[in-house]
Amino acid sequence: MLYDLSVPAYINGLKSLSGQLDRALAWGEDNDIGELQFVAARLAPDMFPLASQVRFSCQQAMQAATRLGVPGAPAIAEDAADFAGLQAQIATTLAWLETIDAASLAGDPDRTVSFDLPNGMAFDMTPATYLRDWAQPQFYFHLVAAYSILRHMGVPLGKADYVSYMMQYLRPGTAPAA
Repeated sequence: MLYDLSVPAYINGLKSLSGQLDRALAWGEDNDIGELQFVAARLAPDMFPLASQVRFSCQQAMQAATRLGVPGAPAIAEDAADFAGLQAQIATTLAWLETIDAASLAGDPDRTVSFDLPNGMAFDMTPATYLRDWAQPQFYFHLVAAYSILRHMGVPLGKADYVSYMMQYLRPGTAPAA
């Protein structure tokens, strides 16, 4: 259950983010918005820039799996400086996520998942509550922040770009006419 609710969702979200970055790069080239402007862009002065939001999205996906028992996640320690670096971080994360066996997340459902925050706060949760109440919200927060920064910069993205993976489930003949 934990695998089904996490790893495929992380893969879907990161693939969509990769597509959004591709669209942003092409749109930026057509509209004189450089890569450095994008990677440094933020929604508010006290929020992290796009480069950090992409890194955090990747880190959150890997951190959830490692806290739930999967070893060997690659380290992504620094923000990328350009779109190639952002895409490399996503590719590294996707490659690792795709190696995860569902059984590796199927341990004792009553075990404790503990973690500390840099400010000294400490949490103890079951695997299911950790995934539901911490890991998923953290991942989606940073994914939405990255999407929102791109929209804020003018990139013409829509909900279909955010949930692009849903097209695999589209019933034939139900897509709106262009």
